[in-house]
Amino acid sequence: MAQPAAGSAVTAGAVLQLVRQKDELEARIRACYELLRDSGVGPDEPLVDAEGFPRADIDVYRVRAARHSIACLQNDHKALMKQVEEALHQLHAREKEKQAKDQAEALAEALSQSQGQGQGLPQPQAFARVNAVTPESPASISGLQVDDEIVEFGSVNVHNFQNLQNIATVVQHSEGRPLSVTVIRNGKKVHLGLTPKRWAGKGLLGCNIIPLQR
Repeated sequence: MAQPAAGSAVTAGAVLQLVRQKDELEARIRACYELLRDSGVGPDEPLVDAEGFPRADIDVYRVRAARHSIACLQNDHKALMKQVEEALHQLHAREKEKQAKDQAEALAEALSQSQGQGQGLPQPQAFARVNAVTPESPASISGLQVDDEIVEFGSVNVHNFQNLQNIATVVQHSEGRPLSVTVIRNGKKVHLGLTPKRWAGKGLLGCNIIPLQR
């Protein structure tokens, strides 16, 4: 029975393949039940007569094979339905995460445009730098990269930043909700949507941030 590789991202195509496998299993189960019905015996009826001998009115071997196939196929069907359910859950969660990220990026862009109105305004200053990002972490999924210099992290900016506890507080109060993050990358401002959440690694972000020494 084919299934997505462990740790790989589930796709809509993979879910459709699982659903096709489910339909095929159900067709095979129906065929086995039809064989039993055609043989004039149910799935639980005894296959021996009153004297303990194999019944002469049915093909005992064929009936036993059909019953065994039904048991195996039903186990496969149960396992496959679990895979389908988990895959659909992953797809739904990823879509919600994408929507949250898009909303946060749009918010960051809107805030940036609002703050950039008028002439002669100074370029925003960074107050911290990212020096590590763990693959598959919330930070990595959001697009955060090593050496990004943080200009805004939610409500934290250069004017109110005192220490890393400021960022930690914002993260703790924003678990499961998108944060708008603005960074300087290669001299250009980049707007990101970062959703702090529990994942396979430590913390809610999966990255390391250090203060900038000015």
